[in-house]
Amino acid sequence: MFRVIPAVDLKGGKVVRLRQGRENEVTIQLENPVKVAEMWIEKGARVLHVIDLDGAFKGRLRHEDEILEIRRRIKAEMQVGGGIRSVETAKRLLDEGIDRVILGTIAIRNVEDVKGLAEEYPKRVMIAVDAKKDRIVVEGWKKPTEFSPLQIAKLYEDREVSLLYTNVDVEGLVSGIVLEKIKDLVEKTDLPVYVAGGIATRDDVARVKEAGAVGVVIGSALYLGRLKLEDILDLEED
Repeated sequence: MFRVIPAVDLKGGKVVRLRQGRENEVTIQLENPVKVAEMWIEKGARVLHVIDLDGAFKGRLRHEDEILEIRRRIKAEMQVGGGIRSVETAKRLLDEGIDRVILGTIAIRNVEDVKGLAEEYPKRVMIAVDAKKDRIVVEGWKKPTEFSPLQIAKLYEDREVSLLYTNVDVEGLVSGIVLEKIKDLVEKTDLPVYVAGGIATRDDVARVKEAGAVGVVIGSALYLGRLKLEDILDLEED
């Protein structure tokens, strides 16, 4: 399987793009998240990646109403992250029909709790592997840890979870991927890996697919018009 997944990042009730995930470096801002989400589905997206940036920075979900309104309005898969710092919040979203919850900070700090959630909701928990200079960062990418991406992957290999690998060093720059880092993770774990960060061209998408990832999340390249979703959907695979 391989999916091309548009990103819908929420901040202050709007859809935004940030440079390298920095809270105050907004590069794009669009009104009405529901309409933006519907636009991607109309263009052919089968999965949406929705992140509550305010939630990630503040430590708790801030856009739950908008997220659930998108869920009601679109007929596609949704994976949601950003500020999901408790198992209770994750369960609530899953029970409301969100297909996958993306867990970062809590997946590093409360491993056993997240493993329990993954057991209760198999294949519906996605572990955020957010790497800056090859070390995992948490709390809205602000706090470094000592863990490597592979160490986090190995922690969860006994559960039916997926990984979302984001190279924070190139996130939001539309500067291209660092393929070696993607290959390294995909080849050394048995878990399905989705990739985000730096996607700039059709060739980037094709190389991520060839590396063995099961999906690619694209944000800035789509919003800046560097890529058109309809021009890359043929790379998808069932």
